[in-house]
Amino acid sequence: MNRKDTSSILGLEKSLTSEGIRYKTAAEKRSLKACQVGLDLAAIGKKWTFHILRNIGVLHIDRFNQILRSLPGLTPRVLIMRLNELEDRGLIKSVMIKQKPRLVRWELTEKGEDTVPIVQGYLSFASKWYPSASLKNHRAEKAKQPDLLGLIELAAKDRTTNTLSTN
Repeated sequence: MNRKDTSSILGLEKSLTSEGIRYKTAAEKRSLKACQVGLDLAAIGKKWTFHILRNIGVLHIDRFNQILRSLPGLTPRVLIMRLNELEDRGLIKSVMIKQKPRLVRWELTEKGEDTVPIVQGYLSFASKWYPSASLKNHRAEKAKQPDLLGLIELAAKDRTTNTLSTN
């Protein structure tokens, strides 16, 4: 097997640079031609991002701590990451309220405003098909395990139900 065959198997392509020959992988080539729509959808689809957009665009909850308090289970670290991603994608921008101490609020850009109908449409879909859905950490609430008193009450209830059905 010659060098050319190995390069094609590995998905490498030669490119001549000022430093000499550089090999590009197929993944590097694809990232240069990435679909901008796909990147926006990927950003919106990340955990918490949709809810953050809803808060800023629909509910007008636009300060960091307000957003954090409005979404139980969201951590400050993840909120910072999602805000930065939305800002990088051009969906939101920070507006300086006060220099020292640094206070900012978030608002939708023109591109972000165009996501509002999508957000509202999904909210109406979710309220119709998942009316009891909870935002607590994006997980369904687990049924609470009964304590000792609860178990005794359950057993007593079962006994009364069984005696009524046998009579």
